[in-house]
Amino acid sequence: MNDADVSKQIQQMVRFIRQEAEEKANEISVSAEEEFNIEKLQLVELEKKKIRQEYERKEKQVDVRKKIEYSMQLNASRIKVLQAQDDLVNSMKEAASKELLNVSHHQNHHIYKKLLQDLIVQSLLRLKEPCVLLRCREDDVSLVEGVLDAAKEEYAEKAQVHSPEVIIDQIYLPSAPSHHNAHGSSCYGGVVLASRDGKIVCENTLDARLEVVFRKKLPEIRKCLFGQVAA
Repeated sequence: MNDADVSKQIQQMVRFIRQEAEEKANEISVSAEEEFNIEKLQLVELEKKKIRQEYERKEKQVDVRKKIEYSMQLNASRIKVLQAQDDLVNSMKEAASKELLNVSHHQNHHIYKKLLQDLIVQSLLRLKEPCVLLRCREDDVSLVEGVLDAAKEEYAEKAQVHSPEVIIDQIYLPSAPSHHNAHGSSCYGGVVLASRDGKIVCENTLDARLEVVFRKKLPEIRKCLFGQVAA
């Protein structure tokens, strides 16, 4: 084999090796591109998943905020309704309190006098003490003195006991409310009786009676006004 043949074979081998190298390089390039595309696709999907999760998280946050805001608005509305109901009930109580002024008004003198006697008898029956202290408004002292004996006799007859000793206290209950003492203590009338040692007290003022009746009738009042009994 001469030099020309050897050179020809070497060139063929070089072309073959080069071709194989190019094919291998091409395969590597294709494989790398495929891997890159796969990895890129995975990264894209991962980012999409993160975005979806973040969107869902924010959507839930928005939903929670909406529910909280709705609940707050609902509670605020309920509070306003309850406040309006309380205002109405309190206005009725205030109106009833003002009506008590008519009970002890001089035009109803005889009615109030009889009421004082009944209140004294009731208080004596509750206390059942042989000696009691009676407190009333200063304006009512003469009325109380006028019915005291009759009240004591009525009590003694009902309780089957001796007539008790009743001492009218020199410390008086507050006067009826007026423009002059709009913010001070006041009393619409009635009496307060106590045992001599002060341990047992029966408050039978018109104010106390109104408070008791109003508290007792409050469910009925609410049902009548608002159509349901308040809890």
